[in-house]
Order: sequence, then structure tokens, then C-alpha cells
Amino acid sequence: MLLGEVVEIKGLSVYYDRLQAIKDVTFCAEAGKLIGIIGPNGAGKSTLIKAILGLERSRYESVSIFNQPIKKVRKKIAYVPQRSQIDWDFPVLVEDVVMMGRYVHLPWYKKPSKTDKAIVTEALEKVGMEAYRKRQIGELSGGQQQRVFIARALSQQADMFFLDEPFVGIDVTSENIIIQLLRTLRNEGKTVFVVHHDLSKVEQYFDEIMLMNKELISFGAVKDTFTPELLSETYRGQIKLFNHNDQMMVVSS
Repeated sequence: MLLGEVVEIKGLSVYYDRLQAIKDVTFCAEAGKLIGIIGPNGAGKSTLIKAILGLERSRYESVSIFNQPIKKVRKKIAYVPQRSQIDWDFPVLVEDVVMMGRYVHLPWYKKPSKTDKAIVTEALEKVGMEAYRKRQIGELSGGQQQRVFIARALSQQADMFFLDEPFVGIDVTSENIIIQLLRTLRNEGKTVFVVHHDLSKVEQYFDEIMLMNKELISFGAVKDTFTPELLSETYRGQIKLFNHNDQMMVVSS
């Protein structure tokens, strides 16, 4: 189990030509946390995780994961992109998608071993998709597809996970399976970052949240950060907040 700070970001900014997508983001995150990245559309949430992973050109003072540069620890990090970024018409079987998570551990000249295949089977079983392993990925529902990509991340046996909007457009069963898996990973000492948009689930799902709107508004425990004042600052009038039975409710304005 990993302990202490495992992510340290200092002065991270991203520009698209002259447009600044995210500005001077600095934070540290500890192991064993389930962290939501929250903010309005266009706030730079997806850009942030891509920049941390080196998938976006960025400027920064330092980006350290497990006290090392990202290029030295890629095998320890799993990334699940938005479903909209994936070509679901590509003819590939479910089990082959999940096996992709093992390739980071295999030399180019080596075929998957019995151990690799067993890890893939276990990952499929965890997401309830083992019976679909011979299906084409494009034949599945949105929730099933998302579970397969979660299984791919699990098969990588990573220590840190970045998921971009994993709950968008999926069924309740799939959402429940995925959040339970993410909690299990957290309890095993893994660190999990989730770009998330449904504010009604924040208190239920996350230990900590990052409030983003092109810059980091606040980062901390949900009880300290998921407040009317900080949400109003983050969403800049795009949401309305009210109390109902002593619970904060959020609706779009």
C-alpha cells in the first residue's frame, strides 16, 4: 500500500494558441483517495488530467507522480478516456480490449502468458462482463462498453487511475458496479481521479474534490470544499443552491 503524497503539481498551465485553457494549477494529492474533479463545461477538467499525463502540451514548474517524472511511471498509471473519444466501430473483441491493459508490461516480441490471460478474466469478472468476452465492443450498450474499459484499466494493475466522465450515458447498474470498484481501489491504497459532472452524487462518491474553472478554485475534503460559497465561485452563477432537509441541493440555473 502506498502512503503519503503521490501527486505533486506546481504551476501547470495549458494554452491553445493564445487561449489559456488552465492557469497555474498547483496541488498535492495523497494515496488512498477517491478524488472528484468538478466544474462547469469548458472549465479545463479533462485538459487537466491530460496535461498531467503528458497527453497535452503544457507549461509547468514541476509534475511529479510517485516522486518521479510521468515518463518513468507510466506503467503504474491507468487512464480511461471519455467514451466519445473512442471509435466504437473498430472491430475488436471485448477480451482483446481488456488485454490492452497488459501490453504495458509485455515486451513487443512476447505474447500474453497464461498469467496475463488470467488477469484479463479476473478483470472482466469484476465488472460483470466475462460472459461478453467474445463480443465485438461495438455491440455493447454504453454502460457495458464503459465497464470493459474499466476492466482494461484494472488489468493494467496500476497504482493510480484517471477516469474522464466515466458515468456519462450509462445505466444505473453499470454506475453502481463502477463506483464500487473505484471504492475498492481506494481502499487498497490506490489513488483515483474522476472527472465528474453530477453534483448530486459528489458527497456520496468522493473523499476529496478539486473545484476547477480554468484555475483551481479549491481542493480538499468534500465536507470542507463542497460548499455553497465555493460552488458559486466555481460555477459563477450557472447553478442554484438551496437546502432541503438539511442537505444542500444543486440545480442548474
